[in-house]
Amino acid sequence: MKLIGNIIWLLFGGIVIALEYFIASILLIITIIGIPFGMQTLKLGMLALWPFGRETRPGAKSSGGLYIIMNIIWILVGGIWISLTHVIFGLLLCITIIGIPFGMQHFKLAAIALTPFGRDIVRV
Repeated sequence: MKLIGNIIWLLFGGIVIALEYFIASILLIITIIGIPFGMQTLKLGMLALWPFGRETRPGAKSSGGLYIIMNIIWILVGGIWISLTHVIFGLLLCITIIGIPFGMQHFKLAAIALTPFGRDIVRV
C-alpha cells in the first residue's frame, strides 16, 4: 500500500513539491550562510519525494539551544509560510474521502516544515 500511495503521490504533485525543495536547497547551499537551511530543505525534499511509510521524530541530539535558535530563524524567514501552504493543501485534500491519505501527508510535511531543526525522518 505504501508503494501505491507513493506512486500516486508522485504522479499528482509530489514530484513538483520535491523539485521545489531540491531547487531551494541548492540555492541555499550555494551561499555559505544558508548551508544549514539548505540541509533542512533537502530533508524536506526527501520526505516530499517519498512520504508514505516515513515519519518524523525528534532527534537524539535535539535538546540543544542551537536548534531552538535555528528553528526561530527558520520560522521568521519562511517556515511559517511553507507550513501554512502544506496545511491549506492538506485541508483541501481532506475534503474528499480519496484525498484524506494525501492530506495527512501534507500535514506531516507541515509539521516538519515549521520546525525542521532537530527532527529526523525514519521509516515506519
